[in-house]
Amino acid sequence: MSEIRNPQSAIRNLTRREFARRCALGGCALAAGAGLFTSACAQEEGMLAKLGGIWHTPEARFWEKLPEGRVRCTLCPNFCEVGDQERGYCGVRENRGGSYVTLVYGNPCARNIDPIEKKPLYHFLPGTWSYSIATAGCNVECVFCQNWEISQVRPEQTRNLDLPPERLVADAAVPRASIFTERPIRARSIAFTYTEPVVYYEYMFDTAKLARAKGIESVMISNGYIMPEPMERLCEVLSAVKIDLKAYTERFYEKLVHGKLKPVLDTLKLLAKKKMWFEIVYLVIPTHNDDPREVREMAKWIHGELGPDVPVHYSAFFPTYKLLNLERTPPETIERLWEVSREQGLRYVYVGNISRPGGHPGESTACPKCGRIVIKRVRYSVGPVQLDGGKCRGCSTPIPGVWEGVAGKV
Repeated sequence: MSEIRNPQSAIRNLTRREFARRCALGGCALAAGAGLFTSACAQEEGMLAKLGGIWHTPEARFWEKLPEGRVRCTLCPNFCEVGDQERGYCGVRENRGGSYVTLVYGNPCARNIDPIEKKPLYHFLPGTWSYSIATAGCNVECVFCQNWEISQVRPEQTRNLDLPPERLVADAAVPRASIFTERPIRARSIAFTYTEPVVYYEYMFDTAKLARAKGIESVMISNGYIMPEPMERLCEVLSAVKIDLKAYTERFYEKLVHGKLKPVLDTLKLLAKKKMWFEIVYLVIPTHNDDPREVREMAKWIHGELGPDVPVHYSAFFPTYKLLNLERTPPETIERLWEVSREQGLRYVYVGNISRPGGHPGESTACPKCGRIVIKRVRYSVGPVQLDGGKCRGCSTPIPGVWEGVAGKV
């Protein structure tokens, strides 16, 4: 069994003054970047966003009783042992009289409509939109977290909507405005994203199950820090998964993530075994995980264990949260790792967060056989998709991905 966390010393319980100070220093990436805080929609459709609003506290899943009223959480590799009235490392699961409950079921603190390419998922219903939500909390603490304002706090410190699964699925089906377009748009999927969906597992699972029955896809944007049994159950209701593989060394995970690498690799292997569509994102942080030799070994592992067709995205780091002393990742570093991975036989390698007039070649999907651009991308914009039945229009080579919806197949 993995090392047991001390939940009381681990919970990130910022004071409101400290929270405001860090927001000022960090630039409030969520609020400034995509308008995700629910305060922006506090009066919308009768759903009131309330600071610290916790309306639903059902029993959590994947835990076991211990002597003296304690419980052990078995959802993720932290294996928190939690006393009465205490919480696990994530800060959103609490022992109440020997019963473990979730404090974020139906209580999202962020909601937005995003292009699916923003996740990024490049081989999943390209050019469609995703109704994106998050609750407070995370089961690791990346010192470079881009959304730390909501991931590294308790639900009492965020503005939360009262949005249980039934209401969320109904809301997702309604055409609405987005910051990315002037026209009302309809979401093809629901994305559990921004923070860490594993910590709101019950909410995600129940929502995805309902959504599938209504013909709406569900995708999980995750760090992959989850035990096999709950992940296998999720594969029954999800349509796609994006995993943030933060580095390929245990040293990096211990120092900068406060987690472990092996459980993430195990999750990736499980997804491949279950034939769940998934893509990998690797945030390139200067001096920490940008060594081409380490990335070469990672690419070899992906090719050998997961297969050459798994899309891998390399994204540029920007200074944030507790890692403010570094410069952003140089574009040439991203391009070098892009080349290294392709040299190891990975067929679908992408670059992110670097711009070039007309788009970077690493943003688009090319047929590995004839070289034809089958999906042209410039950031989140998608050109005509040159696929017929999931095959290259030029040479009929199958391009792996989810090009048609799978929802409704219950």
